Amino acid sequence: MKYLIGTDIGTSGTKSILMDTNGKLIAQDLEEYDVLTPKPLWAEQWPDVWVKGVKDSIRAVVKKSGVAPEDIKGMGISGLYGGSGVPVDKDMKPVRPDLIWMDRRAQEETEWVKANISTEKLTEITGDDVVDPYYGYTKILWIKNHEPENWRKIHMFLPPSNYAIYQLTGAVCIDHTAAGNLGGLYDINTHTWSKELLNAMDIPESMMPEPIVDSTTIVGHITDEAAADLGVKAGTPVVSGGVDVGAANVGMGVFEPGRYVAAIGSSMNAALVSKTPIKGKGLIVWPYPYKSKDLVYNFSGSATAGAITKWFRDTMGEKEVAAQKAGGDNAYVALGKEAHDIPVGSEGLVVLPYFMGERAPVWNSDAKGTIFGLSLVHTKGHLFHAFQEAVCYALRHSMEATGRDLGDYVVIAGGVTNSPDWVQMFADVTGYAVRTPIDNAEANLGDVMLAGLGTGILNVEDVQKWQVLGDKIEPDPKKHEAYNKFYKLYRQLYGDLEGDMHTLTQITKESEKLLAKDTQNV
Repeated sequence: MKYLIGTDIGTSGTKSILMDTNGKLIAQDLEEYDVLTPKPLWAEQWPDVWVKGVKDSIRAVVKKSGVAPEDIKGMGISGLYGGSGVPVDKDMKPVRPDLIWMDRRAQEETEWVKANISTEKLTEITGDDVVDPYYGYTKILWIKNHEPENWRKIHMFLPPSNYAIYQLTGAVCIDHTAAGNLGGLYDINTHTWSKELLNAMDIPESMMPEPIVDSTTIVGHITDEAAADLGVKAGTPVVSGGVDVGAANVGMGVFEPGRYVAAIGSSMNAALVSKTPIKGKGLIVWPYPYKSKDLVYNFSGSATAGAITKWFRDTMGEKEVAAQKAGGDNAYVALGKEAHDIPVGSEGLVVLPYFMGERAPVWNSDAKGTIFGLSLVHTKGHLFHAFQEAVCYALRHSMEATGRDLGDYVVIAGGVTNSPDWVQMFADVTGYAVRTPIDNAEANLGDVMLAGLGTGILNVEDVQKWQVLGDKIEPDPKKHEAYNKFYKLYRQLYGDLEGDMHTLTQITKESEKLLAKDTQNV
């Protein structure tokens, strides 16, 4: 039997799986860590944390599986959207932490781009019709403008997965998904770096990694040193799985255009694969991991989807967390039980899930998390139920932004699928049947498939035979009808409060400056 490893570097942890070529999951391991948030709306990470997670998780699955090193025929490595990418010097040492996807500090740079570069030109070249601090190129400009000493040291920006691949193989590369998701610098028409946009932003082309490869290309081989550390054979081939959410779509068996997949972890990445970019809808557009020059990944989704329920658990579920530590139910399961009998609309509660601003399709860094309709009748169960509904509303908003019919079902993957009640809620809110993966290994599964395709051990027909999805969960027609009204209010609330959200940001900044001035005077 032959085996493959799939490793995905996530925002809060790195997970590896080991599978056989029949699609059977043999072993898995998750190594967790935290994101650095030195200031409000800032989010960054030193890459050594990711590399340690990669090495520890691979080593663990090899040991757990008991598989002989020579039977492991390849591995795929994907990663979170690393924003700026890891800025490394000429010795490939990190100059500073990577500004990851959720970092929102590049506001001034965003406004500069809007004022100095035609949005029409950006859309024509990159496929993206929005300029926002989410994108890596605005974060790169922030480093250039605010950290000149670091800027002079930077040789190259490498995405998290490609930095890890370099540490294991010595090979430098970037895949088309990561290059495209950098935004603003990648030409989706020619599949190369855009000299025109690089020059307009005064970013040296030498800072952009080469070569740009397909995610089914073998980019390097495990070095002797890394092999001894991981327990695999030296020379084991590695493919660059790309941005994790694209790999997750591959893992759900999407090899043709037309299927909609929502991967919901800390954030939500909900996407439709198409032959041409969907423009004018505020979606994020980049090449798909499979057939990168022929297929396009058009995605949007809440920046803090699963993160808001984690926040709820950590701040309002202390009792449930303590009970879990004492051997009781998982805290999420306990909160779900409290919410189980809460009706549609949480008896008059609507939550806006914009806890770190919001990206596509809202695109507003000042968007605020909001709990609307609180009364003395509401319990913790009501609140948790409303938070779950908010994520469902955000998914429906993203689905509608495609402007297309999404077929007979949509796929939902990620930690949310551990709750049958929540999965049913997604169906009821959106009105679409939902299918979920049998094994909770979305991006990792995609990495395995891409590694199999890249090494030639598998072909598309092989992996399409794998049973990766469960049966359809159909929406309840009456609940869907009721949710239509709450969803309409959800959309209306944001429009009503948008101006107040900007005002709150402004007066908060003014207050901070005033108090800082008083402190200096004292």
